[in-house]
Amino acid sequence: MSDAVYAGLQAPETDGPAVSAPVIWSDADRHHMTHALALAGRGLGRVWPNPAVGCVLVSPDGRVVGRGWTQPGGRPHGEAVALAAAGGAARGATAYVSLEPCAHWGKTPPCADALVAAGVARVVIATGDPDPRVSGRGMETLTRAGVIVDLGLMAAEAGALNAGFFSRILTGRPLVAWKVATTLDGRIATRNGESQWITGPESRAMGHMLRASHDAIMVGVGTALADNPRLTVRVPGLEDRSPVRVVIDSRLKLPLTHALVREAARGRDTGMAPVWLVTRDDADVNRRAALVQAGVEVLGVPDGADGRPDPLRVLEVLGQRGITRVLLEGGGELAASLLRDRLVDRVHWFRAPVVAGGDGLAAARAYGVDHLVDMAAFERLDVLSLGPDIYETYAATGTVAPRI
Repeated sequence: MSDAVYAGLQAPETDGPAVSAPVIWSDADRHHMTHALALAGRGLGRVWPNPAVGCVLVSPDGRVVGRGWTQPGGRPHGEAVALAAAGGAARGATAYVSLEPCAHWGKTPPCADALVAAGVARVVIATGDPDPRVSGRGMETLTRAGVIVDLGLMAAEAGALNAGFFSRILTGRPLVAWKVATTLDGRIATRNGESQWITGPESRAMGHMLRASHDAIMVGVGTALADNPRLTVRVPGLEDRSPVRVVIDSRLKLPLTHALVREAARGRDTGMAPVWLVTRDDADVNRRAALVQAGVEVLGVPDGADGRPDPLRVLEVLGQRGITRVLLEGGGELAASLLRDRLVDRVHWFRAPVVAGGDGLAAARAYGVDHLVDMAAFERLDVLSLGPDIYETYAATGTVAPRI
């Protein structure tokens, strides 16, 4: 993996105490931190508003005596799970943690205090936590108790993994990943709107995996009306990983008979992923009340320049509710508004080996590009073959990071 930093979303340097900084990390250090990061990734999409954290406890003789990751809903934290698994074997162990251990009391005790109480001798931390309640304080708690603290192993990878959490803390909005499936010439549908299915089953399965790793999935009302989607995860074994469903609907056009509205009603009793509808502050009061009565949560935001909900305000409202990672799936108008305002952080592009022609529907509608410099720019992270299709991942220019 690259060692590039996810610029602007990497946890900042903290003002905490000085920590030791080994010039060369051992192979064992890298192995165990890789393990911790892999464990942390299991929580993506399930732990918001908290970060996804992995922890591996290794005894002085090199045995893994405990491991854990943040549990659904954000607690217990990864360190607490690993310590519970290790029991007394945690004494004298080294803890490999993908993010600085918390130092504040919330719904669970501070993880830094728990590591000290367990008698851990050394803590290797991938990156600091920018949350003001934590930043530097977790390391300070550990060093004051005599624990050796080493910071910075695989920091770029850790920053990429929790880029959504960092974005919410540092900018007030979640990370936005645009997922799009197109023809070779960038069309998402034929001229009459037919789009199912442009890409093959392998690409569609990967798309569901992306849904499972995000807190929310967002579409415009045009896409919702055209496709009547459920926006759930339909991969065997991951059905419970469906994210919050978000529809941007400035005029409250979504009918009460829509699949999402029906599922919102059932969700109150079954625990299904909720449906949030984002509209203008001045949306019709009666229509709003009917949707709320049906189980949809309606969120009002100020208008943007085009009379639709302002994209940045939409993302800030989602951030205020704890969302850290949003998967944008359509349509072209919504994508264009986010691209115009430079609010797309990553792109997941599935490209089928077919050509639709110029009268097909574009992946992004017009958003006022007069000069090359006005285009939203991205740098490619990876390319994979998925059956007959190509899957490309990108990061917004200046935010290159390892692909996680």
